Amino acid sequence: MPAHVLDNPIWASLSTLHRSLALEEPGALRYPAEIAPFLGVPGHGPIGATALEQLVAPGETVYLVGPSPSVPPGWRLEDLGLLLQMVCAERLAEVPGPPIVPLTDAHRPSVLALTALVYPHYFRPRTMELGRYFGMLEGDRLAAMIGERMGAPGFREISAVCTHPDFTGRGYARRLLVFLTNDNLERGATPFLHVSSLNERAIALYEQNGYHTRREVPFWSLCRSTGPAGAGARPPG
Repeated sequence: MPAHVLDNPIWASLSTLHRSLALEEPGALRYPAEIAPFLGVPGHGPIGATALEQLVAPGETVYLVGPSPSVPPGWRLEDLGLLLQMVCAERLAEVPGPPIVPLTDAHRPSVLALTALVYPHYFRPRTMELGRYFGMLEGDRLAAMIGERMGAPGFREISAVCTHPDFTGRGYARRLLVFLTNDNLERGATPFLHVSSLNERAIALYEQNGYHTRREVPFWSLCRSTGPAGAGARPPG
């Protein structure tokens, strides 16, 4: 039975929706570092040192979801645990609240400041090129945001669901989640997302708003080894 496209979401995204963004070497695709630190491989087979050296800079750490390669000497692959891959197939009841506005280049400084505060490691200066981003403003401050990241035909990943600490407890994340979930369903794309299996608060939010776990997927980091302690820092769950 063929694997589902979401079993290998990074490879699927880079070989379809984001093909024009992909950097490619034999057996691997990745996003440019200023867009996202994600690398995809077609399966669990080996990947050559030359390909990795072309795609991953010295001292850089990249992340994989699902399949992991067999890496050559000089590289360190670290198991970061399991992610829940969650999907929503039915429209959700709308949540009232402040207006939701599209986020543009004019909002980029505010987006980068918020993600650096509550969504570190994965959001980069050009991440907004991956899809649409929306937010809620309190005056001239970005109170909460949500966006689209990976995708494949018929599927779109929801990501960067975050609220500034000054504005938590107001239901902003839920309002944004429902809005973007329904919007993608109306466009014919099943929304999906990834969350650490240890993040009980986020899992509860998603489950309360129509998402269910499709499967658990392995999460990996890959970096050039610099000796016994030469691994990239493990990101928080």
